[in-house]
Amino acid sequence: MRTDSFEVRVFRYMPGRAKSIEIKACLKIVLRGRKGNGMAKAKATVFFCKECGYESSKWMGQCPGCRQWNTMVEEPAAKPGASQKMPGRSLRWPNRGKEGTPLLLSEISADEQERMETGFGELDRVLGGGIVPGSLVLVGGDPGIGKSTLLLQVCRNLAARGKQILYISGEESLKQIKLRANRIGEVEGELRFLCETNLEQIQEVIEERKPEVVVVDSIQTMFREDISSAPGSVSQVRESTSVLMQLAKGLGIAVFIVGHVTKEGVVAGPRVLEHMVDTVLYFEGERTAAYRLLRGVKNRFGSTNEIGVFEMLEEGLSEVKNPSEFLLSGRPKDASGAVVACLMEGTRPILLEIQALITESNFGMARRTAAGADYNRVNLLMAVLEKRCRYDLGRFDAYVNVAGGLRMSEPAMDLGLVIAIISSYKDRPVDPAMVIFGEVGLAGEVRAVSMSEQRVYEAKKLGFTTCILPKLCLGKLKPVEGIRLIGVSNVKEAISAVW
Repeated sequence: MRTDSFEVRVFRYMPGRAKSIEIKACLKIVLRGRKGNGMAKAKATVFFCKECGYESSKWMGQCPGCRQWNTMVEEPAAKPGASQKMPGRSLRWPNRGKEGTPLLLSEISADEQERMETGFGELDRVLGGGIVPGSLVLVGGDPGIGKSTLLLQVCRNLAARGKQILYISGEESLKQIKLRANRIGEVEGELRFLCETNLEQIQEVIEERKPEVVVVDSIQTMFREDISSAPGSVSQVRESTSVLMQLAKGLGIAVFIVGHVTKEGVVAGPRVLEHMVDTVLYFEGERTAAYRLLRGVKNRFGSTNEIGVFEMLEEGLSEVKNPSEFLLSGRPKDASGAVVACLMEGTRPILLEIQALITESNFGMARRTAAGADYNRVNLLMAVLEKRCRYDLGRFDAYVNVAGGLRMSEPAMDLGLVIAIISSYKDRPVDPAMVIFGEVGLAGEVRAVSMSEQRVYEAKKLGFTTCILPKLCLGKLKPVEGIRLIGVSNVKEAISAVW
């Protein structure tokens, strides 16, 4: 602590006097700080938001960045000068220009690079046609869902085609990886394995080997020595992904990173991780079930909301090339409350069965349950039936299920859901060769949906003979041989067309 003294002259005006009185005062200013300089002491920890990565010097109940509550966590601050030592900063991106000089669009070469096929048509569809060199892909999913198995099979397929692959594992030993690899079949070609979690050593291996595809399993186990926080923390996950992104873009290597998800179903670590990568894939499904869904929620090189369907077998994952066929397998015959609807997942039409069960309630308040469908949407459609069609559903319990374990939210399933509820309410089955789709509004009208032509052709391909669809869509379609098209403008017309 040190003190400095300053002399201050203060003039006070006194009424009735010609001159002011000069008052001398001595002001002492106390400067506090670290020994040797006057700077404030640096904090040893900072607070990060788990959702968006917002950084703050103090804890706050609500994050100013994403406006979420109770997401701030305390972690050790980065060491001074650590950013200058970050690996991968020396790599140069293609077409970056001399010393970061901005380029015109005409000066950028955009040679179309050939995508690498993974050997799985379902995965290629979700990726937009195959693996793009220099891309960074995040694969998330629950533990045990099959993320590592899928990527190991992809590496095996690529290595068999002459590609150089590097599989980096931070969770399994080499012996454990070999036991898992023996289960999926013989591995041939340049497929190399590395068990390492230190990112600086991983960078050296990648720069030396220069593989075409790198798999990092998982990003939560990677760490950098210049960051004092533990592996899997917000700082480590964010900075490790940044290094891998620099390697992917600078060397033109396709990098797959595996990310574990939390109990809320999001990738552990900051949500900013999803903004850094080029593609985000989620592996969904129950571990006890045979089928898995690979859903693309972000893709800079293709369409989003595409899905791929896989089946878990003893020798690994096997793709299901016709999801509609397996979703409709085992349908009950002459059962009320079962309706086939056609929904779109990205650019793929999928036929599935919507089931509804309406039973009289034994309690004062009716119960509503929805599995695979939006709960609030079910309540809304039942209110439309009560108000517009005069069905007394307020004293009945309603149970809605989408067969196959899928979770669908497209508005085109509204009309099929309405018909399934009425079918169970009246205990009258729907023609098993009939497909129904359309959006229902609050006035009971049936609104048009997109890509109706693809839906109709998918229904015809699977042997359906009748299709009920919005009348507005019917006017834009040409007659399709082998299937009868019925256009409806409201819910009442749809009910009359079914029975």
